[in-house]
Amino acid sequence: MKLLKDSMRWLPGAAVSLGVIAAILYFVDFRKMAAAISHANYWLLAAATVLSFLWMAVRAIVWRTLLRDRAPYKEVFFTLGEGYLLNNFLPFRLGEFGRPFLLSRKTDLQFIEILPTIVIERAVDLAYSAAILMAALPFVVGAQDSAEKIGIIVGIVVAVGLVTLYVLARNRQWALDTFHKLSLRWPALQRFGGSFLEAFLDGLAVLTDGWLFARFLFWMTLNWGISILQFYIIVCAYFPQAQVTWGMFALGAAAFGGAIPSLPGAVGTFEGAIAAALTLFTGDQSTSLAAAVTAHLYNYLNSIVIGGIGLMREGQTLSGIYKQLVNFRAKEKVKESE
Repeated sequence: MKLLKDSMRWLPGAAVSLGVIAAILYFVDFRKMAAAISHANYWLLAAATVLSFLWMAVRAIVWRTLLRDRAPYKEVFFTLGEGYLLNNFLPFRLGEFGRPFLLSRKTDLQFIEILPTIVIERAVDLAYSAAILMAALPFVVGAQDSAEKIGIIVGIVVAVGLVTLYVLARNRQWALDTFHKLSLRWPALQRFGGSFLEAFLDGLAVLTDGWLFARFLFWMTLNWGISILQFYIIVCAYFPQAQVTWGMFALGAAAFGGAIPSLPGAVGTFEGAIAAALTLFTGDQSTSLAAAVTAHLYNYLNSIVIGGIGLMREGQTLSGIYKQLVNFRAKEKVKESE
């Protein structure tokens, strides 16, 4: 029964990834793709490698800012790498759950205090990706209508979500009182949920601190700027005539391709999104896929190196972390039912 329940969770994502991979196998000329890789500008790809690790270093500052600098940078940096490593190799995007779990064991911060920072970070990521996608749209032939609608919808959803979180953070006591009133009939929910909500609202405090939130937006903007530059360089390695807008549109597409249900690491959907985006500019599906596969390899590279070093420092393995996360989630469910 448990196996059936778990399979129902990962099968939709697997079906999406396999569908995209099947389309890639049908449309792409792999001999031409191999030729494109062999003729790529490896000096530019080397520069993109450096930017990949710089991106991770700045993203650690972004997360540490959301944590209000209450955790050492080194621990935040390696935990970030571990989280991306979990996302790339384990199902159900466990890295998003694993980051607060792992960091809470290395610092004085509680799991539930850290969790809201992941929610805020991902929401703002979606906002930036939608903005970048829409900024590049005027330069894309044949994609304006559909992509613009997607960008507007995502932007509205993200804006509503952030405003809701801000209102909750500003009205902390009201939110707690309302929860306690609504949960009077369920003592177990009131007991567990009350402590959960209180810690969660503490984690949202960054939204009410103007200077702290401004710092967060500065580092986040710089982080996305590095992403645009990296994607532009990768695209130029395969298409020397590329414009910055090509990299921007590919980056925005990649962000949405990585967000939809898929196999671990967004296998298939990430490559498909970037290849489709670049094909709109070039008409060359095979070389576009070569650039997409290269971009995805960088995601694996920095997570394996940084996350792998982090796990070795702690004497952990991927399988061990997976078991710990499963046990932790099981314990939380038991608490909820008591």
